[in-house]
Amino acid sequence: MSTYMAKPNEVERKWYVVDAADEVLGRLASEVAAILRGKFKPIFTPHIDVGDFVIVINADKVKLTGNKLKQKHYNRHSGHPGGLRSIDYATLMEKNPEKVIELAVKGMLPHNKLGRAQFNKLKVYRGAEHNQQAQKPEVWQLKG
Repeated sequence: MSTYMAKPNEVERKWYVVDAADEVLGRLASEVAAILRGKFKPIFTPHIDVGDFVIVINADKVKLTGNKLKQKHYNRHSGHPGGLRSIDYATLMEKNPEKVIELAVKGMLPHNKLGRAQFNKLKVYRGAEHNQQAQKPEVWQLKG
């Protein structure tokens, strides 16, 4: 008996809604990344994108444990000398809470062409409303 390998044209994609209100960022991001990769499916194949679409709502209500809100920083670099830009998570949560979840999930996906394709299936919204009602998303209950 040989191992089953999913083919890209055989994959059925579903849409899931995840409520981020009062959830810890890392635990939320790891489960969302697993849904995007398709790790919960019996047809999971590491080199094929078999994952589902994920809509994260209430991104502004996500929690960070400990003192991470003040001590943790997000760094980016322009590539030029002296081009390091740093912002703490408290400021980032005020300005763009969607970016906090996107960065956490992106770091948990493969860092290659497959991971970029999986990341494009993530939609994050600040409030409780989203634009994907036509896809009839199902509610995903987080394990934690």
